[in-house]
Amino acid sequence: METRVLYNQTCPVCRFEIDAYRRRAAADGLPIRFDALDRAEDWGLTPDQAARQLHVWQDGRVLSGMAAFRALWAEMPGLRWLARVTGWPVIRPLAELAYGRIAAPILYRAHLRRQRRQSQ
Repeated sequence: METRVLYNQTCPVCRFEIDAYRRRAAADGLPIRFDALDRAEDWGLTPDQAARQLHVWQDGRVLSGMAAFRALWAEMPGLRWLARVTGWPVIRPLAELAYGRIAAPILYRAHLRRQRRQSQ
C-alpha cells in the first residue's frame, strides 16, 4: 500500500510538522511520499484547494482534513495510538472541529497573506 502526503510547504507550521513525519517515516523505513503544493494537479486538486488542509492518498483515494491525519498516523508505529484516539466517537468530532474549523482556516489565511506579500 502506497501512502502519499500533499502538504503546504510554504506554511512554516505545516512544513515543521511534515518534516517531523518525514524523519519518522525515514527512520522507520516507511514508504511514504511527501508532495508539495506544486504537485496538487497530480492529485486532481488546484494548489488553492490543496493549501486549505492536509491531504493523504491511500488505497486509491484522497483523504483530507482529520481523516488524512488519521490515515498518516495509522501508518507510523509511534503515532498509531493517535489515529485510534482521534477516531473515538467522542473525540473524533472534536478533533475534526478543532482542525477543520479552527486550525486549517487559520493556517490557510496565513498562506493567503504570504502569497499577497510575495506578489507585491
